[in-house]
Amino acid sequence: MWETIGANVSSSGTDTLSMATEESGESTRSFFVGKETDLIKAKRTNITVGDRDLIVIHHRDTFYAMDQHCYHAGGSLLNGDIEEINNKLCIVCPKHKYKISLEEGEGLYKASNPQDKAQLPRWYSKGIKQRVHKVTKVEGSIFVTLSESPGWIESDYYQTEKGREELKKAQDSNKTDGSMC
Repeated sequence: MWETIGANVSSSGTDTLSMATEESGESTRSFFVGKETDLIKAKRTNITVGDRDLIVIHHRDTFYAMDQHCYHAGGSLLNGDIEEINNKLCIVCPKHKYKISLEEGEGLYKASNPQDKAQLPRWYSKGIKQRVHKVTKVEGSIFVTLSESPGWIESDYYQTEKGREELKKAQDSNKTDGSMC
């Protein structure tokens, strides 16, 4: 049986689900995250699935799911702009403007060879930096299956106890000094 626990709305008006639970008896890590109509209306939802903080995005009739905190410095991707970059849909981290492909979690950057004055800047890949997760629709319900890709992906850091402590310290610091970063 699938169930959702602890739904509420964040201060930005974006739906926030605090936790989703796994279907009992299954070996895969697949979780119910919400009804399709609700997630389409919200456009972006941050949710804790299993032990991971995720963002579920609905854009151009497609659902995407990835780790919520940017691999670079832990900025929340919840309010990042979505742009097409080098024929890939990407979310742009609001904190430092890092570009991450929605489908693969690939970090992209624009550069040119400084020794070649005639060369125009072009897009390059940093490789997979953000962990993405599979989204499935079943009879109007949306499920996320957590990625089991082996190896360390940089966004994994903010899913660890140490990374979460760092995020909390940064949030506490922002509250006391009034900054938004």
